[in-house]
Amino acid sequence: MAKLDYYEVLGVQKGSDIGEIKSAYRKLALQYHPDRNPENKEAEEKFKEATEAYEVLSDASKRERYDRFGHDGMRMGQDFHGYSNVNDIFSAFSDLFGSGIFGGGFGDIFGNQGGARRGSRSMDERGSDLRVKVPLTLEEIATGTEKTIKIKKYIKCEKCSGKGAKNSSSFKKCPQCNGSGEIRQVSRSMFGQFINVSPCNACNGSGQIISDPCPDCKGDGRVSDEDSVSVKIPAGVEEGNYIPLRGKGNAGKRNGSNGDIIVVISEKKHDKFTRRDNNHVIYQLNISYPDAVFGTEIDVPTLYGKEKIKIEPGTQPGTNIRMKEMGIPYINSYGKGDQVVVVNVFVPKELNVKEKEAVKHLSQLEGIQPPDANEHPKSKDIIDKIKDAFSF
Repeated sequence: MAKLDYYEVLGVQKGSDIGEIKSAYRKLALQYHPDRNPENKEAEEKFKEATEAYEVLSDASKRERYDRFGHDGMRMGQDFHGYSNVNDIFSAFSDLFGSGIFGGGFGDIFGNQGGARRGSRSMDERGSDLRVKVPLTLEEIATGTEKTIKIKKYIKCEKCSGKGAKNSSSFKKCPQCNGSGEIRQVSRSMFGQFINVSPCNACNGSGQIISDPCPDCKGDGRVSDEDSVSVKIPAGVEEGNYIPLRGKGNAGKRNGSNGDIIVVISEKKHDKFTRRDNNHVIYQLNISYPDAVFGTEIDVPTLYGKEKIKIEPGTQPGTNIRMKEMGIPYINSYGKGDQVVVVNVFVPKELNVKEKEAVKHLSQLEGIQPPDANEHPKSKDIIDKIKDAFSF
């Protein structure tokens, strides 16, 4: 089978510098690393191809020979490294996968230190995460709150202390991996020998099997129960925000670490306020026609209690009155949004006889009728006439 062009394998141009080659290989190595793609032969092959290409193109002499003679040139005095497994590759290419680029080192990304071989270890069967939706009122969102959540989950079995076995003599050496916790598969390439190490499926990497399981948890090391957890919710959250409670989720099997609880925020629909643009709230205020004409002071509700606002004489329907910093706090900074009061003039649908007579009298007044676009009514005369009309 014909070998792929090394430049095509890394996805770089022939004239690419060493920095571009390193960057391309690092990206592919992260994507196809066997620890991220367990039991995926195709990913393993792509990882090996990328490593082979980088090993050649990152070396000036090998790259020159490859550019002149292609793959045939690679058989002229081969001097490739021999890697016993994929982790040894990272030791050889420490300039790519050291702490200078990835912080804690490339090994930390995949759970092993410094690219060293894993060796025998007990597998941590981490418990699953749990998702809980917590509905909040706008008042709770505005001030922040603390909620206690009752949730059904797996907890550690007390009878066996999470081990899953009836007693200490119930553990036996795994016959499939002979107690190592690993299954090794050897393959060969032009680099030399590769050893692919994967956890033993029979014992899940622990090297031991349970011959006599705990009667309470049936060997699982955990039992189902109900638990209560508290979560502090900061002011300013919104629909869809979530808060992780680390280690509060399902217990893992046989003393595996706990999963998390993901608390997802849900906003309750409010009967007075509408949230707008994340931190502002809208309040619809209905006032009477006389209040719109004469002006008044009105107590309006806010998320923090009642506040008085002034309605100016001649206020028009749809007027917005902004109440500074009476909205919802900004979650990642200082300050709050505003409350916007939208003024609506109340129009009654039913009137008694006396009210109908008053409105009929108003309709006959000159200033009550809408003026033409280019005319300006004499506001003082209109207000005097309306006052007289409402003096019954």
